[in-house]
Amino acid sequence: MRIGVQSLNIIHDENPAAGFKRIAAAGFDCCDFGQNGYLLNSDLYRTALSKDSAGIRGGLFDRSEEEIAEFFRPHIEGAKAAGVVVNQMHMPYPDFVPGAPDEVNDYLKNVMAPKSLYIASLFHCPYIVVHGFKLAHFLGSEEAEWEETKMFLEYLAPTAKALGVTMCIENIYTGVGGRIIEGPCCDAVKAVRRIDDMNNKFGAEILGFCLDTGHANLVGIDYEPFIRTLGSRLKVLHIHDNDGIADLHQIPYTFTRERNNRPSTDWDGFLSGLRAIHFDGVLNFETAPVLKSFPPELADDALAFIAKIGRYFAGRIER
Repeated sequence: MRIGVQSLNIIHDENPAAGFKRIAAAGFDCCDFGQNGYLLNSDLYRTALSKDSAGIRGGLFDRSEEEIAEFFRPHIEGAKAAGVVVNQMHMPYPDFVPGAPDEVNDYLKNVMAPKSLYIASLFHCPYIVVHGFKLAHFLGSEEAEWEETKMFLEYLAPTAKALGVTMCIENIYTGVGGRIIEGPCCDAVKAVRRIDDMNNKFGAEILGFCLDTGHANLVGIDYEPFIRTLGSRLKVLHIHDNDGIADLHQIPYTFTRERNNRPSTDWDGFLSGLRAIHFDGVLNFETAPVLKSFPPELADDALAFIAKIGRYFAGRIER
């Protein structure tokens, strides 16, 4: 099985080849390339408060396709030289901002999202993670929330199909009244039905699923039955750990629930689920904050340790 890690805090635009080389040296085969840095969520949320969309314009997504292709040429060449495959990407988050001016959400739908699919195609990247809209609190139900996400995905579906990119919905959490609760895509049965319906409608694998272990731990999802229900629809993983209270994106086995050292995250259930469905995708770690947690002198050692955990996971699954 292949092992991957996200690009954040490793790959930098001024010298992307060095970042890909660093990923390979740590023992990874693949990279989860995030587009979030090219349209910051802080800037998007600020538009909802200021009612001014000027702050999100003029960046990468306003360039032509030719200009974007030239911008990412060093990244593509650097990945190839290092022998690292960009197997998945993040579409900038959020892709809908409640309370923002209409022109902001129109920009996210009509400019950012199609360009993000184009960027994925430049890297020959088969999967891009698209976060569902967090609207249940505003619309009154999860079903109404999904309908809005569905319209967004179906709008993008012809482009995704033409480019050969599968969009992956992810289980995410939300906060209400100071508490973390289930957000979009935390019901595996509903996710299966919705993925199958969309793929049947468009006659292609338009939609898949991204399982985020940290988000699942925060809301108490039982990994093994969740994964078994998803089956072959599970395409990509975001593997990271937390204490069950905050979304910390740390190294697996970092946290325990009691002094007896039982892990905070049910890694045995996670691995059993992947083994049950014969998962043969990439074991991808979403652990970018770790590289800021350790002193710079130890960051590469921490990165190599994460890769070693990936190899351990692979062995457990393949057995």
